[in-house]
Amino acid sequence: MSGFKTLYLGELRTENTHLQSGTVILTDAPTDNQGRGEAFSPTDLCALSLTNCIVTTMGIYAQNHGYHIEGTEALTVKHMASDPRRIAKIEVHLKISLAESADERAREGLLRIVKTCPVARSLHPDIIQAVKVEFV
Repeated sequence: MSGFKTLYLGELRTENTHLQSGTVILTDAPTDNQGRGEAFSPTDLCALSLTNCIVTTMGIYAQNHGYHIEGTEALTVKHMASDPRRIAKIEVHLKISLAESADERAREGLLRIVKTCPVARSLHPDIIQAVKVEFV
């Protein structure tokens, strides 16, 4: 089980430490919500978690099936709603670098992950997950 330590630094900034590795991530409130926007906001990390979970799970799938997806890129865009303030939509555009030797079954397996990775299954169903996949 992973553990994390959060320290509130003041001025709407937190320092978050991954206890196993010691890696530190800072967060700031966004500029449209009284913050400085000098680091990822908590909702940025939530949206980015979807992208990272999809790509990591695809990497595991590819590795287990004898091919690799190094060079895969993604762009993530978060859309906020108000009343209540929340994430309304997460757009992800994936450009998957896949060897030409990979067959249609490999592509189908990777596409299935978009809806079945742990974060995709954990997000509230009201959050629109608009994921576009392009094989390059």
